[in-house]
Amino acid sequence: MSVLGQHSVERVIGGRTLRIETGRIAKQAAGAVFVTYGETVVLCGVVTGAPREGIDFFPLTVDYREKTYAAGKFPGGFFKREARPTQKEILTMRMIDRPLRPLFPDGFRDEVLIQTMVLSADLENDPDILAMVGASAAVTISQIPFSGPSASCRVAYVDGEYILNPTFEQQEYSEMEMVVAGHKDDINMIEVGAAEVSEKVVADGVAFAHKAIIEICEMVSELHAKVGKEKAWTPPPANDELRAELLTKYGNRFKEARKIAGKQDRYAAVKAVYSDAKAEYNSDDQPADAASWNTVRDLLDVIEGEIIAERVIKEEIRSDGRGLKDIRAIECEVGILPRVHGSSLFQRGETQSFCVTTLGTGRDEQVVDGLTEEYSKKFMLHYNFPPLCTGEVKRLGATSRREIGHGNLAEKALQYVLPSPDKFPYTIRLVSEIMESTGSSSMASICAGCLALMDAGVPIRQPVAGISVGMFASGGEHRLVLDILGEEDHFGEMDFKVAGTQRGITAVQLDLKGHGISADIIEETLVLAKEARMNILKQMLKAMPAPRKDTSPHAPRILTVLVDPEKIGRVIGPGGKYIKSIEAATGAKVEIDNDGKIAVSCLSQAGAEEAINMIEAVTAEVKVGKIYSGTVRSLKDFGAFIEVAPGTDGLCHISELDNEYVRNVDEVVKIGDTVRVKVLSIDDQGRIKLSRKAASEEESTAAAT
Repeated sequence: MSVLGQHSVERVIGGRTLRIETGRIAKQAAGAVFVTYGETVVLCGVVTGAPREGIDFFPLTVDYREKTYAAGKFPGGFFKREARPTQKEILTMRMIDRPLRPLFPDGFRDEVLIQTMVLSADLENDPDILAMVGASAAVTISQIPFSGPSASCRVAYVDGEYILNPTFEQQEYSEMEMVVAGHKDDINMIEVGAAEVSEKVVADGVAFAHKAIIEICEMVSELHAKVGKEKAWTPPPANDELRAELLTKYGNRFKEARKIAGKQDRYAAVKAVYSDAKAEYNSDDQPADAASWNTVRDLLDVIEGEIIAERVIKEEIRSDGRGLKDIRAIECEVGILPRVHGSSLFQRGETQSFCVTTLGTGRDEQVVDGLTEEYSKKFMLHYNFPPLCTGEVKRLGATSRREIGHGNLAEKALQYVLPSPDKFPYTIRLVSEIMESTGSSSMASICAGCLALMDAGVPIRQPVAGISVGMFASGGEHRLVLDILGEEDHFGEMDFKVAGTQRGITAVQLDLKGHGISADIIEETLVLAKEARMNILKQMLKAMPAPRKDTSPHAPRILTVLVDPEKIGRVIGPGGKYIKSIEAATGAKVEIDNDGKIAVSCLSQAGAEEAINMIEAVTAEVKVGKIYSGTVRSLKDFGAFIEVAPGTDGLCHISELDNEYVRNVDEVVKIGDTVRVKVLSIDDQGRIKLSRKAASEEESTAAAT
């Protein structure tokens, strides 16, 4: 379709029409598209600039923003304007970046900024997938070199069936949420959160997603054929002679340095190679036409990576001396800190996660306000990566995108084994402090987090462990390696993280350095990760065989009671008077749901129980024929009004105050007196008739017998 310079392509994907349009909006960008799915619309654009002088990396920046007007909402907070990105926006930025970055050519150093923004949200279709598709389309039709197109989709698993791009409602019933990205040949990103599904369910879900990815890629290629710009980039000249020279001079030194098992010693030996090379190739007496130090350093990095890969593929030995399937030594410890609600230390080789659990009440839930309806979270996992964990000096600043992403992955891995709020009504916060890092600290956070939950007495359904799998490829061969080091992540082809229980997978995250991997490698990786996961779980269960039976004495005690919703007003009282009196008298916090469920939290068990007793008293039904201890609230000429239950009064007529004749009510009772009264009747309007005389006679008779 083409109208006045506008071009669009569309196809039915997942039962709805996906439309990609260009030429109408943001025409000054290098590439811009309008992506529509249902009534959700996302604008995606890319701009580029000349490389900064001396830059030695690809400066790709990705931004994703959900405009609240898209859903007809105002931004929350005092300033009615979108401010810093939410966690959902940051996670989406990462999902856009991860499958695109490997598809830019090596040596490309131009500034690239991808901006995506949600302009309309129908509250049925998640706009993040549209942003991922649109970002790829914008780059594909631009002049920027790119070996795409790529595409993305979401897959749900409901009642044994896969659903493509499920609605928000369908996701609520799904056993698995999967986001897959790739191109027409292979997959290059996977993100999964699941309720203990099998490896086969995940693998088949990826294959199901790839069919849709191929179809979307065909759409983008069709649009590129109509409006695609000529790619405007010349690859840097090859430096084969310099590369051969550097290999001769430094290759053996790299090989020897890479045989040192300890991280710090190994890094020091490798750093010495680079320092000597810099002294030789970055000196002032170098000829004017000599290669820059950045070029030399890049070539050394390539040589180092090839040496690591060659040793893995040919000798099946890794940098720290392990075999391909060896997992580093594991140590687990729980109950380390005295005052926190739960704590653990998980050490795997030179990677160490220190995890702490905090238990709170409903008032501690995190309120999330986005395009969809506001909701609250009862479980959150926060991941911190301080510079001390790598022994480096770095600037301290705000939480990084990487920290948010790793925390989200660990949170997904654990949330599916948590008990329901009915069984365990606490709000749970886990914090993973990475104290040492040499690869896969997010998987260590999952293991440590599981142990910290168990130490806090959280009755999880199953323990969870995580492991990362890497890959090296050369000359048509590939080797998978378990429990990868940081350098194996850097020089290898992939970082494939899998977490789960003995029953199945709860989380997956795949990132690639290369173009993509096949379905066969995905299946091979999942099988290998399962074997490793079982071994790690055995080590963890030696330290903590099961969750503690009781929560920490320093954690709040939460008791619940269910009352008739029509009686909630009694618990609250006029102007909140009664609920305030409960909290003041017991030190407890009382939280009331509209369905009549009341949660009482208190640092002491006795305070929580006393608050429950007060709630039950105020909501109890007054029964005819029962004797109560009541408080005289007011006096009239004809009788006394007596409170037999909090907020519930009855009338004791003057004739029912005593066996003797009573001339004046105040001769028998005074305001504030506690008296025993019997309920004689309750009329159809709820008015209660009481008798002090009848109560006295009944109790006297009972005492006599």
